[in-house]
Amino acid sequence: MKLRRIVLLLTFLIAIVMLIIWFYPYRQMIILEEVRSEQPKAYYLPLHENRNFQVQYIHSIHLSNVKEQYRITDNGKLRFEFMQYEDVAIGLPGYAEEGEALQVEDGVYTLTFENRVIDSFVLYIGRVSADLSLRYEQQDYHLKEFLQKGHSYEFHVAKVSNYKLLKGVRLNGK
Repeated sequence: MKLRRIVLLLTFLIAIVMLIIWFYPYRQMIILEEVRSEQPKAYYLPLHENRNFQVQYIHSIHLSNVKEQYRITDNGKLRFEFMQYEDVAIGLPGYAEEGEALQVEDGVYTLTFENRVIDSFVLYIGRVSADLSLRYEQQDYHLKEFLQKGHSYEFHVAKVSNYKLLKGVRLNGK
């Protein structure tokens, strides 16, 4: 009788531990989650020690390179540090506003932000075949290879459970 209680207690404890491992969100990830969709897909990239990443793309109007640098804060928000571009006009300012600094060197504009912190941003995947990549830890992830053209994705950072990870797609294939 006593052995049976011990076995039941151990079984119960193991089940609780397995549920926690399976459903508790403990892995911090960069997440690209489809918006405006009946069955949204989520794409995950595990975060490690490096808290910086870049989004690099070809501007759809100017067809010039744009690089945006972000830093992930301790509470999982995105600090927009700077953007670099070669042409000014729509979405690429030729001047700095309050809390910003603009430098021009060798035809490259660098707009630096003092303290622009956001929860997330929406990334639209254009139908043109221009480059769009996420650079993290010296690796480029060509987003148009993973994400569907003509769709929008919310880019944010959050802790994710193993269960949610299995429902999504990993950008690094691991």
